[in-house]
Amino acid sequence: MKKIWKAICAVAVAGLLSGPVQAEEKNIVMGTMTWEDLTPITGITKKVLEDSGYTVKVVEFSEWGIAYAALSKGDVQVLASQTDYAANDYWNKNKNKIEKLSPVSFGLYQGLAVPSYVDIDSIEQLNANSEKLGGKIIGIEPGSGLMSDATNVVKAYDLKLKLVEGSTTAMTAALKSAVDRKEPVVVTVWDPSWMTKKFDLKFLKDPKGIFPPLQGYYWIGHKGFAAEYPRARELMASVYVPITDITAMNADVKDGKTMEQAIKDWTDSHADLLKRWGNIKK
Repeated sequence: MKKIWKAICAVAVAGLLSGPVQAEEKNIVMGTMTWEDLTPITGITKKVLEDSGYTVKVVEFSEWGIAYAALSKGDVQVLASQTDYAANDYWNKNKNKIEKLSPVSFGLYQGLAVPSYVDIDSIEQLNANSEKLGGKIIGIEPGSGLMSDATNVVKAYDLKLKLVEGSTTAMTAALKSAVDRKEPVVVTVWDPSWMTKKFDLKFLKDPKGIFPPLQGYYWIGHKGFAAEYPRARELMASVYVPITDITAMNADVKDGKTMEQAIKDWTDSHADLLKRWGNIKK
């Protein structure tokens, strides 16, 4: 009995010496890419955290390299990303300074696509139709995962078409111009995207399997985030946004809503779901 009492006293003393348990910090800096698939994920998760008493500041980035550098340094604490394929190089480069927190969506596909009226169904048919397509593939921002994969596709299929770097805005303008004139065009594009629906696009078959399969989205954090913000990490892990809902929000934006309004409409219409996410065990 004396031994048990001594053990209890020792534990109590240790507890006193260690001091009071540190309260979890309530301020979070969240990074996001200014892209149509990641902005809704960020906005919805921000709302869930704020409903639980956190103050969330969002910092926007336009390049993966800059975003991952900021996360690894701790300038931002969390970031949504597709770590398995689209941003895998950046993940591997920084993985000792960052950590995967939880999945938040699934279903991203990136590839080469043409309008449905173009009589081409496979990447293998591009060389034979190079002249008709203007000898080029209209790309987006250099440094994106999609452009990296597209570069690999050009090499693997020995394509004679030039992969043109640019921006999502420029690619969209070129695509719209071609569709308005019913002209052939091939672009780098992804789903979820309002473009695949608006312009009735079809992804070209990739028999060599160079483009990655369907990809997931994850919340990743600066190393130690889960330990330092256990409650916030649990809240973030409760959030899951279906890929079809992301597409629908962006379609609403294309029809005239602001992204902030589209996100608010989604969270308002899913108020019960958000309440359940916020009521996880504390």
